[in-house]
Amino acid sequence: METPKVVKNTIAINAPAAVVWDALVNPQKTKIYMFGCETVSDWNAGSELLWRGSHEGREMVFVKGKILKIEPEKLLKYTVIDPFASYPDVPENYLNVTYDLSPKGVQTILTICQDGFENAAEGEKRYKDVYNNGEGWNPILVEIKKLAEEN
Repeated sequence: METPKVVKNTIAINAPAAVVWDALVNPQKTKIYMFGCETVSDWNAGSELLWRGSHEGREMVFVKGKILKIEPEKLLKYTVIDPFASYPDVPENYLNVTYDLSPKGVQTILTICQDGFENAAEGEKRYKDVYNNGEGWNPILVEIKKLAEEN
């Protein structure tokens, strides 16, 4: 059995969990740190989650998935796949992303984990793309921190 590949990054944000949560689910805010993409969802377990943006003046979905688990201001777990990928759009090719929010005094500790690479098509390449020499989600976490702390 292959060793699980997980990209995990954590950051301390000087803001309450409610503010951090809003940065994670508010389409106007996700657009700021997620490469111009806004989230589209009704935010219920089992519901679709789309990351929509524009490219060359055309609106399109860059990433799609489903919400697996949601506990407002605490936890969000969803699947992701690139709808333009060369591999099939089947459940085993989706990766998982988990946002875990933990209050710590006046801060919120935000941990993001991405997993599921071992069984997915092009899993090694996708892992390396996300892992990015240890950077992983850090550049996005820094932007989320900036956004949440501005409020």
